[in-house]
Amino acid sequence: MTETVPVRQGPTRAFVLHPDRHGRHARREPKLALEEAVALATALPDIAVVGSDVVRLPKVSPGTLFGSGKVAELKARFAELEVDLVLVDGAVGPVQQRNLEKEWNVKLLDRTGLILEIFADRARTREGVLQVELAALSYQRTRLVRAWTHLERQRGGFGFVGGPGETQIEADRRAIDDEVLKIKRQLGKVVKTRELHRAARRKVPFPVVALVGYTNAGKSTLFNRMTGADVLAKDMLFATLDPTMRGVVLPSGKKVILSDTVGFISDLPTQLVAAFRATLEEVLEADLILHVRDIAHPETEEQAEDVGEILESLGVDENVPLFEIWNKIDLLAPALREALLVQDARTPGVHAVSAITGEGLDGLLAAIGEALDEERIEDTVDLPFADGRRRAWLHEAGVVLSEVSGEDGLRLAVRWTARQRAAFRAL
Repeated sequence: MTETVPVRQGPTRAFVLHPDRHGRHARREPKLALEEAVALATALPDIAVVGSDVVRLPKVSPGTLFGSGKVAELKARFAELEVDLVLVDGAVGPVQQRNLEKEWNVKLLDRTGLILEIFADRARTREGVLQVELAALSYQRTRLVRAWTHLERQRGGFGFVGGPGETQIEADRRAIDDEVLKIKRQLGKVVKTRELHRAARRKVPFPVVALVGYTNAGKSTLFNRMTGADVLAKDMLFATLDPTMRGVVLPSGKKVILSDTVGFISDLPTQLVAAFRATLEEVLEADLILHVRDIAHPETEEQAEDVGEILESLGVDENVPLFEIWNKIDLLAPALREALLVQDARTPGVHAVSAITGEGLDGLLAAIGEALDEERIEDTVDLPFADGRRRAWLHEAGVVLSEVSGEDGLRLAVRWTARQRAAFRAL
């Protein structure tokens, strides 16, 4: 009678490690970096984090990342906690991954693999799914170098032609390359469609306001508060991935398009920076950028630096106005909160708000209206009677001062911005 091995039910038991490679010279506090890594882990469904630790790493072991003593110590700890999955908050080489998985008898993911898993779970739009697949294949290709023993065997080649035949690793690499080409072709079609949508949006006479910020800074909550939408907003890293756009009517009556984008994070895998550049291109189209900061977070300054670096790498125009939104003031002590509100009043481009309570939002909306209050010029437009589409566009934009019928068509007196004039001419 064959003995069956019982399978443990319930969530995957995970342990999170943060390798502290810099000691006192680390840019980020190791304990806070570990907390972020744990938050990343809990963002995955069916994961139960049963432990976490910062591991000093004065010297990297080529074969196992950690020293032999630490590897043995962690092995005993993982066995005691019945750990299934180890998440290492940093880069782990393919050989290191294979050796550690064999030694610890667990599945291991490094930071890149973990973020890829989260993105794969969160992506909803066709483009988002394809971008994740492309990034995952790029990452997987680097894992082929001596990553698994089955890749070392020979396949094919019966001796009729001579030579040992191609290795499994070469076949796998070629299969990945073929899949990458296929996804890139699909992406090309999706990007072309998105460009058509973007061109159509350029014809809409409303400015675009983009929300950017470190992940979990409260962008989606602020987006929901400002638009009345119901975008997923949780205390969770990468709660939303795909950009969402909604119209907002400001107190002045002016209408703008608000765009919620994917959250940024430090040490974002290079594959994902490239893959999600297209998603973040919404920011490049923006007329105003709102940089949402979790002002209650102990590393809010470091997070702001990371966001600034990514915006710079995207090539955001320096002339595009940017507001800093100091969110989550409801989490601050009363004295600090009052001090921030005073500083907000004195510092141009800074707005202290609470997306949860709504405090400070009236002032923010008014400031957005002022920032986008473009100079208007009076002009005359002549249209044939048959051009009802462009006539309707002018009236919908609210720029028509008067309209007179002539023998050959309509003459409209308009008062519009340079943007509206350009959008009209593009019709």
